Amino acid sequence: MAVSVSVVLLLLVLAVIFVRNGGLKFSHALVCLLLGFYLAGTSVAPTISSGLTATADLVSSLRP
Repeated sequence: MAVSVSVVLLLLVLAVIFVRNGGLKFSHALVCLLLGFYLAGTSVAPTISSGLTATADLVSSLRP
């Protein structure tokens, strides 16, 4: 688990740097994809999923 958390933190830092840099290339997208896969295997995955579901429900209930 400690290695997993280290990899997630490393990938998160890299993704933030890539996004702030403004040039999201294929290699950057691959790092973001790997971050997503590693986050899905951690204990925060249900929290992220429920947060995204709540946000999607909120957006879908808005009427223009």
